[in-house]
Amino acid sequence: MLKIFKYLKNETISVLAIILLLIVQAYLDLTLPEYTSKIINVGVQQNGIENAAIEKIGKTSLDKITLFLTEKDKNYLLANYKESSKYKDETIYVLKAKADRKKISSIVSKPMTLISVFNSKELASSMNIPDNMDIFTVLQNAPNEEKAKIIKQIDTKFKDYPDTIIDQMAITFIKDEYERIDVDLDKMQINYIFKVGLIMILIAAAGMISGLLTVFIGSKMAARLAKKLREKVFKKVVSFSKNEMKTFGAASLITRTTNDIQQIQMVIVFLFRVVIYAPIIGVGGVIKALNTNSSMTYIIGLAVVSILVIVITLFAIAMPKFTKVQKLIDKLNLVTREILTGLPVIRAFSNEKHEEERFEKANKDLTKINIFINRTMSFMMPIMMLVMNFVCLAIVYSGAKGVDSGSMQVGDILAYIQYTMQIIMAFLMISMMSIMLPRANVSAKRVVEVLETKNTITNSKNLKDFTNTKKGEVCFKNVSFRYPDADYDVITDVNLTANPGEVTAFIGSTGSGKSTLINLIPRFYDVTSGEILVDGVNIKDVDIKNLRDKIGFVPQKGILFTGSIKENVRYGNKNITDEDIEKALDISQSKEFVSKLPDKEYYQISQGGTNVSGGQKQRLSIARAIAKNPDIYIFDDSFSALDYKTDAKLRHELAKITKDKTVLIVAQRISTIMHADKIVVLHEEEVVGIGKHQELLKNCQVYKEIALSQLSKEELENA
Repeated sequence: MLKIFKYLKNETISVLAIILLLIVQAYLDLTLPEYTSKIINVGVQQNGIENAAIEKIGKTSLDKITLFLTEKDKNYLLANYKESSKYKDETIYVLKAKADRKKISSIVSKPMTLISVFNSKELASSMNIPDNMDIFTVLQNAPNEEKAKIIKQIDTKFKDYPDTIIDQMAITFIKDEYERIDVDLDKMQINYIFKVGLIMILIAAAGMISGLLTVFIGSKMAARLAKKLREKVFKKVVSFSKNEMKTFGAASLITRTTNDIQQIQMVIVFLFRVVIYAPIIGVGGVIKALNTNSSMTYIIGLAVVSILVIVITLFAIAMPKFTKVQKLIDKLNLVTREILTGLPVIRAFSNEKHEEERFEKANKDLTKINIFINRTMSFMMPIMMLVMNFVCLAIVYSGAKGVDSGSMQVGDILAYIQYTMQIIMAFLMISMMSIMLPRANVSAKRVVEVLETKNTITNSKNLKDFTNTKKGEVCFKNVSFRYPDADYDVITDVNLTANPGEVTAFIGSTGSGKSTLINLIPRFYDVTSGEILVDGVNIKDVDIKNLRDKIGFVPQKGILFTGSIKENVRYGNKNITDEDIEKALDISQSKEFVSKLPDKEYYQISQGGTNVSGGQKQRLSIARAIAKNPDIYIFDDSFSALDYKTDAKLRHELAKITKDKTVLIVAQRISTIMHADKIVVLHEEEVVGIGKHQELLKNCQVYKEIALSQLSKEELENA
């Protein structure tokens, strides 16, 4: 999978944008639980009072607070409050806008707590304070030494109080003070909840926008990567020789170009999101949870360990099966392709039932392994939900005890649950990727395998140009050829020359190597030993495109492409005129049937040329080669589907335009080649005769046997 990332070099900006957006989204998602906690702790429980930095306070209460402060803190506190108004003849002070509320809260929280406690008669009696006096009067009138002694005695009593209890008691003091000076607590509470709620909506909206942008950029990036991979795979496959095509197989190459690249595209969309987002959420959630309450850390630890065990177990069970899925898809494609291609033969032999069973087996094998994977992975979500629910129960149980002891607030429990869920969801996202990644990894390996396959037929480093003196000459020098992984040569030590202006024909029994020999000229295969010269230059030393530009090749099986007849004829020469197209159709004996078609030369050929006959397909393939006007014509048994009359007329017309061209014909019929300038007879991988028709009848027993098997003695003598 890592090798695929090198094709993302041009996507650096997109990758950086995704990383930045995911960091922003993770930060926003981790911020939301804080505000949830604030709504409950501050908005609901504290009437919107965030801390002990009281906004409005009467002079009486302010004087009480200053009794418990050092001279320095007292001066700082008074400097941050200013007179505002009167309430029932008491001066009201308000906190200045620029005041440091956090610092003021730390200064006044304990004095506020002390004041709340000092209102208790039990504390006064324990300190031997007379009933007609209060602690504030005592402190106000006491000498400094006595005052310090009393405050120290009070500090000792508050030493074991948790900070949360001190803060809550300070808030209680503020509530009482606001009620005393007629501040509307309900309005304050509603305003606070609305303010925090609005912030949460904005954070959620920003997170949503960030997520949408991430998906949008990631999807476009993955689509561009898939497009690039398809282009590269296609270009690579087009450059393959028949050897590489045989190694991979057409069905597998189609799967690799479509299904495998689709798998990679899907994973890339989620990969960046998970690889970057999940760790940030996981680590950030742990940090936030620990900052909320470190006493429940063990719960997160247990949850993470449980999830890891589940993921690793399921991964170990399902991983070996993922490697088999793509091979089974190849198999299904192969069977489907064979059945659809061979439907006429299947029907002719009434073998539909057998082919249905063959397809059913391939389909069932793929279905069984997919069901196994899906069943295995279906355990993931319920088990994860079970873990999450147990974690929630553990947090609520532990948190309830904390609330009871005063060390934790209700909002903190909810925030802790949210952080824990975010941590678990991060692992869940990674586990979901663990489902997709193995299959995508297999697909990536298969795609990379195609891209990194070294072509057996490539251009030489030192390319040469064709000479103009021998235009179209083809010379075989000691040529031998053996198919890859074969044990013996299929062509042995061939020496012959095909000259311009001549028709050189090849004939022999089935499997004698006729088609293989001429397939060596356009370098569909490379010779095992010896060399082939075109215009006096070794074909291995010239550019493959230049070599094939000199050749008009008509294969055994006429192949047409979807599009009009005109487009098919123009396939080898884009600059050809309409007159030349008409001439090519006329020479190939195609004009007669084309003129009868509904749209004539604009008639649309269906996929594979199924809407024209075999003979029509062959003639249009010959027209395509004629329209190219090459130096060398190669006809690989291209007249087999033609009747004798059409065959004779076609060759007669062809002879008129190939007077200065090299023509190579492979044929099974003697009548097709008996007038050739040179006939090459192949038998058991060797050339056993070269000459004209009459010469070979006298001198070559193999040729004579082939001829007599097709024509009578009288026909041969009168030929």
